[in-house]
Amino acid sequence: MSSRQFVTFEVAGQFFGVDVDAVQEVLSYSEYTPVPLAPNAVGGLFNLRGQVIAAVDLRVQFGLPRRDMSGLVMNVIVRYGDEPVSLLVDRIGQVADLDAKLFEEPPATLTGPSRALVTGAYKTEGRLLLVLDVAECVNTARVLA
Repeated sequence: MSSRQFVTFEVAGQFFGVDVDAVQEVLSYSEYTPVPLAPNAVGGLFNLRGQVIAAVDLRVQFGLPRRDMSGLVMNVIVRYGDEPVSLLVDRIGQVADLDAKLFEEPPATLTGPSRALVTGAYKTEGRLLLVLDVAECVNTARVLA
């Protein structure tokens, strides 16, 4: 059995995953610096062990209102190119090990901004796991449809 592993998380009650190979780490953080004139999806910047990380609010990328940045916010730090970028999520899940043969095309009912972010899906026990395209998730210049 050929399998794929995904780091899973929730945003607005939906279940998502990114390939485990793209993930550097998962953490909660509370001190973000706003970035004036940045795209709305940029939740802010933060310092992680001496490295400045941009935080992308996945709620905005999905066409939802920005999150409240006060208090602890969950981060999935992904590698995009040679740079780490944070994806701001609502809740962290687990690592899911899934049979690669069960990968399906994105659901036909998936519309709006989410459509460009999702590469496919897995039917897991009781939930549909939507697999995200990291490059599209960190692209804060894309036009929301």
